[in-house]
Amino acid sequence: MRDTVVVVSGPGRVELAEQEAGELRDGTIRVRTRHSGISAGTELSFVKGTNPYLNVTFDTGLGLFRPGAASTPYPVTRLGYMQVGEVVQSRTPAIAVGTVGAMTYGHRTGYVADPLAERFVPLPDDLDPLLGVYVAHMGPICANGLLHAAADLCGTDVRSLGDGVRGRRVAVVGSGVVALLTALFARQHGAASVVVVDPTPQRRQVAEALGLETLDPDADDPAVVLKTRWHHSAGDRGADVVFQCRGQDWALHLALRLLRPQGTVIDLAFYQGGADAVRLGEEFHHNGLSLRCAQIGRVPRGLAPTWDRERLSAETIDLLRRHGDLIRKHLISAVVPFAEAPTLLTDLAARRRQELQVILTP
Repeated sequence: MRDTVVVVSGPGRVELAEQEAGELRDGTIRVRTRHSGISAGTELSFVKGTNPYLNVTFDTGLGLFRPGAASTPYPVTRLGYMQVGEVVQSRTPAIAVGTVGAMTYGHRTGYVADPLAERFVPLPDDLDPLLGVYVAHMGPICANGLLHAAADLCGTDVRSLGDGVRGRRVAVVGSGVVALLTALFARQHGAASVVVVDPTPQRRQVAEALGLETLDPDADDPAVVLKTRWHHSAGDRGADVVFQCRGQDWALHLALRLLRPQGTVIDLAFYQGGADAVRLGEEFHHNGLSLRCAQIGRVPRGLAPTWDRERLSAETIDLLRRHGDLIRKHLISAVVPFAEAPTLLTDLAARRRQELQVILTP
């Protein structure tokens, strides 16, 4: 048996390849891919050639990128982390044939998985399987942002994902998938106000269709607008917390300007080109601000025993149950046959095509 796999063979070069399917052993399952979502940030960095793993070694022991052989050289044969698969064979009593689950095995038409070593999140019957692409990884990325905001306020005593946003004024910079799901999480968990800031009219229209308020940073200075509106006390104006979700340096600089004194930016972005335009000698210094990276590789220190990836996936399922119809209608901009993946990915990387969320369907 063979599977079709999306392979990035070099910068700007994407192709489909046939690979032998894995061996079905005791304890494993074979899934047939139902849907495979594209993550425009991480995946396109491999297509563009801008991902640091392509050029240097990441020393996991030291947590440093160092000169040396690429940690992930071309060809990249495992691209993507937003899959939904249906179990077609099972050698474990824990997962029955016919079960549909969210996984992270990359763009391919089928896969053999060991559920003791890899995540398989069964999808409830009342959830559209197309929305399941968010359950294993993308949704937890956004939920982890809220978890970092909660830890910033409560330390290790986080009881609810809303502990960092409930009753607070929240700004979200960016309006891609991560930003919009994060904004929906914040609103669902009781934020007093949620405002999405992005210069792209089409993206703001999607945010508004989801019921979110937006600001155009090219029209008026959003820092002035929000600090005029959000008043805490004398000399204390602005957002309680800002979720920065756009991987460009101007966006991080703007996020810092939106904060009230001693506020925190929770950063979910990936700055492939660095962040040279960030000004740390201005608002960051004079307002005593904080910046926390909420990269999905870890939850806040001390919270792993109670806030594991499974719990973040459960929070994602709850969000999708509540807002799935709107997300399906407005966030998912295209469903494309798997065979078109090479053209699609190269067009997206070269900006010949603009999409918010594309899902491949074999």
